[in-house]
Amino acid sequence: MSLVNFSSREITCKIVYYGPGRSGKTSNLQYIYGRVPDARRGRMVSLATQTDRTLFFDFLPIDLGIISGFTTRFQLYTVPGQVYYNATRKLVLQGADGVVFVADSQARRLDDNLESLQNLQANLLAQAVDVRSFPIVMQYNKQDLPADLILTPENLDEALNFRGYRSFSGDALRGAGVFETLKGISELVLKRLAAAGPGAS
Repeated sequence: MSLVNFSSREITCKIVYYGPGRSGKTSNLQYIYGRVPDARRGRMVSLATQTDRTLFFDFLPIDLGIISGFTTRFQLYTVPGQVYYNATRKLVLQGADGVVFVADSQARRLDDNLESLQNLQANLLAQAVDVRSFPIVMQYNKQDLPADLILTPENLDEALNFRGYRSFSGDALRGAGVFETLKGISELVLKRLAAAGPGAS
C-alpha cells in the first residue's frame, strides 16, 4: 500500500523482488543502486543472516512523472530466497505495491522457481491480495548462460507464467533487462495508483 505524504506532495511505492535463492534479486538491486544518481537515492540497507540477506533502498525516479501533483518515490526490497525464511518473506511483502518475480533461467532450477512462485502466491493470498489484479512482472535472469544450461524465455513463460504477466529476459550482473524490468513494474504500479488516486488504500 503506497504511503502518501501530503505536506511534501510525495507518494512512496514499495516494490519487492521475489524469487528463489541466488536467482539474481540482489544483483538487480545492486545494479540499479549503482546507476541511480547519489542525490536521488537513499542509503542501501542490508539485513544479513548467515546464508541470505534482505536488501532495501529508496530512490526518486528521474522520468516516471507526477500523479495528481505528487512526485513518486520507490522503495525496492529483496526477500531471502531460502524456504526457511518464509516469516521474513511475509514481513517484507507486507504493504507491497508490486512484485518482480526473479526466476533463475537454469533448467536445473525450474522446481525451485515453481516452489518460490507458489510461495509468493500463498503469501499474497494470506494478506488478502488478489493475485489476478496485483502488479507483478517476471524476470528470467541468467539468460547470458550457455544455451544448453538454460530454458528459453518461451519455455519459462510456458512453465511459470500461467497468469500471463509481462516478462523480461535478464542478465542482472551486467544489467541487461534490469531497468526494463523496473520500468515494467513501475508502470503497472503507477497505473493502478493513478486509477485509485492519492490517499486511496
